[in-house]
Amino acid sequence: MPVDPIQLTRRLVDIESITYNEGAVGAFLAEFLAGEGYAVEKMPVEQHKESGSTSERFNVYACAPGQTPDVVLSTHMDTVPPFIPFREDDDFLYGRGACDAKGIIAAQIAAAERLREQGVQVGLLFVAGEERDSAGAKAANAQPRGSRFLINGEPTDNRVALASKGSLRAVIRASGRMAHSAYPELGDSAINKLIEVLHRILSIPLPTLDDVGPSTLNIGMISGGRAPNVIADHAEAQVMTRLVGPSDETRRAIEKAAEGLATVDFTLEIPFRRFRSLPGLPTMIAAFTTDIPWLGSWGEPVLLGPGSIHVAHTPHEKLAKKELFEAVDLYVDVARRLVNEPG
Repeated sequence: MPVDPIQLTRRLVDIESITYNEGAVGAFLAEFLAGEGYAVEKMPVEQHKESGSTSERFNVYACAPGQTPDVVLSTHMDTVPPFIPFREDDDFLYGRGACDAKGIIAAQIAAAERLREQGVQVGLLFVAGEERDSAGAKAANAQPRGSRFLINGEPTDNRVALASKGSLRAVIRASGRMAHSAYPELGDSAINKLIEVLHRILSIPLPTLDDVGPSTLNIGMISGGRAPNVIADHAEAQVMTRLVGPSDETRRAIEKAAEGLATVDFTLEIPFRRFRSLPGLPTMIAAFTTDIPWLGSWGEPVLLGPGSIHVAHTPHEKLAKKELFEAVDLYVDVARRLVNEPG
């Protein structure tokens, strides 16, 4: 019986799988795919030591028994918080992961079923940790399965991405000396230092590419101090830059902004990537990052999926039912094009 992507999305969304807690949804997928006749493998993924979670973590890889896939359909099982239960109306599916990326999982499984019937050697790879540090993708990259192509699913409105921005995450830390706030001259405010550094960072001219757009910078978190009546002895901010090229220039500019006032710790970098186009299919530029830079061993990548990134990570996450079914057809079409290319 054909896989119903709406029913499968419903079941997946109702399994909470916020990053570090992917075990339950992974177990469901492993059992479901085994029931569909796949040989299923759980690839262990190390649990992050600071997560506090005791959940088992693993990627799920599935393929026909004894087969080496030509093309692998892949996306991630984890979601951002908070958990939002599934609901639907006549036109849309709602809930955490509806478009990022559990609806995509359902579309890829339905597409793989059709591809198998058509004789295409196809695999499925669903990974943990994409929303934080791509731990699952990095683990999978050490265990490739011989595929020539990887179709990675993220919300691109069913358009083929020509590029995806990279990201550079930095933690800025300032130190000071506590004192009574009535006598600021006796202290040294770490918050004042941090504010000056962030002011400088916001003034940095960021690189841009004509066909991609500008780099962007977001100050996402700020913390520090002890109390309103105490001069702050510590302060910290986390900054995320979306890259449109190499990070060297941006790194140097952030370090220069902090010089003499704070330290800079670059905690994550995902490189900017360009991708191939496919004749006749609409295209887009992804301003977000994906697991693709960590899955190079799985074949030449294509980035494509249903849903809008504008509703992902929001309380209103949704996916149009029509778009979900269109994605199944699109994945089948793109996979067939890729594997039928000469050479």
